[in-house]
Amino acid sequence: MRRGSAPGTGSLDLGPSLTHLRAVRRATREARRLLVATGMLGCFATAANAVELDWRKLGDETAELLANVLRIDTTNPPGGEIAAANALARKLTAEGIAAEVIESAPGRGSLYARLPGRGGARPVILLSHLDVVPADARSWRVPPFAGAREGGFVYGRGALDCKGIGAVDLMAMIAIKRSGEPLDRDLILLATADEETGGKAGAGWLVQHRPDVVGNAEYCINEGDHIHQLPSGRKVVQLGIGEKTPCWVKLVAHGEAGHGSTPPAMTAVTRLVRALNKIRRYRTPVRVVRPVEAYFAALARFEKEPLASRLAHLGTALDDPIFLAEFARNPRQNALIRNTITPTVLEGSPKTNVIPAEASAHLDCRLLPGEKPAEFLDQLRDVIGDDSISIETLLSFPASSSDPDSGLTAAIRHMAGRELGGAPVVPSVTPGFTDSHYFREHGVESYGFVPFILAEDEEKTVHGTNERVSVENLRGGVRRLVTVLRALPSGHQQ
Repeated sequence: MRRGSAPGTGSLDLGPSLTHLRAVRRATREARRLLVATGMLGCFATAANAVELDWRKLGDETAELLANVLRIDTTNPPGGEIAAANALARKLTAEGIAAEVIESAPGRGSLYARLPGRGGARPVILLSHLDVVPADARSWRVPPFAGAREGGFVYGRGALDCKGIGAVDLMAMIAIKRSGEPLDRDLILLATADEETGGKAGAGWLVQHRPDVVGNAEYCINEGDHIHQLPSGRKVVQLGIGEKTPCWVKLVAHGEAGHGSTPPAMTAVTRLVRALNKIRRYRTPVRVVRPVEAYFAALARFEKEPLASRLAHLGTALDDPIFLAEFARNPRQNALIRNTITPTVLEGSPKTNVIPAEASAHLDCRLLPGEKPAEFLDQLRDVIGDDSISIETLLSFPASSSDPDSGLTAAIRHMAGRELGGAPVVPSVTPGFTDSHYFREHGVESYGFVPFILAEDEEKTVHGTNERVSVENLRGGVRRLVTVLRALPSGHQQ
């Protein structure tokens, strides 16, 4: 019957009988009991109270929040992240979301907030970090800690890694709060200290000393990979399910100290330079691990022959030295097929005319999944071939990975179908490392997924000059992240 029509009601007795009313009440009580038991009552109640979100306004708020946090210099070392954590906490408090700033050491602050859901499933964590790597202002077009907005971009150290991600995470939480429609699960927000130097004063400290902030979380969404825009304009959602293992080491060479005007045949510095030159000439073996093989096989569909066939069978194709040389010219591709060794920090004499008794170099080594650090260090000693040079391990932990076919990956595929025209979701290995390993060790399935669409020129600004993120990415990032969170399976679907 159409709304408003009531044919023939003039001759009817519309007063219900007492028996009928009792039956209706019993049915209503039973229906309510079933809805509570299945967790569906909240769906109907919140759907009725849901508020339509203004994504453009949310994006502008995100850009403003990010610019403010970029103006807080959290270069690590020393970090000093507590000021940034407090700034984010104030934003949450203004929205009626309780936030806690947790200090692992004086000035080393991490932000923790929890938005309650309906309790139908285990919580999901949105993870970012507040510390940043150093920036040399002389090579930037704008000051790296000014939070400048130009040409539709927000510039600053940390715009992509990782304050921009933290701002999107926070605004996604606020968006869900404003919508009046809670998730089926609690939403946990963590913006931590110290990720750039290993996380021991940040995520590592929280997992050990405040395990309540992690609780029984099922999933964690962290930095690590993103939506890659190919030169053709096609998009590929790169989902980080694993990471290379860091093996940071320090080489120390010794020699006779003296005056620079009368050098001996071999000094600590020349001994170290000789070792570094051997490392420079050394080519680590090529090894294609399964997630990397699957990643390039998925990308093959976007390429023309003969490249398509080579990517589809990468392990075999790399046996061709010509193709290997061409493939490895791309630094990211090269890092995905072999262990890498990068000299970064050099230390010697503090004065030009003094020959030091000791010289050292830090090596940033990244190992493929499955590699054993002890065996790698044995290989490194063989390459150097000088027993007088000591090798000290600065940072190392086991490789970790997550299920490529979980409920979270299904939610990301749903988002890609809805927001990105069905772009493929491709599991990948991240060349760098993140705090995800702390949460995987705690039993939380953790993934590298940044909801930004980035072309190669934007990707290169991470840890580089003129780091920036577009306001459009901030706006779209909040929307895409909320879509993923709402697509997570509910408790009765698992």
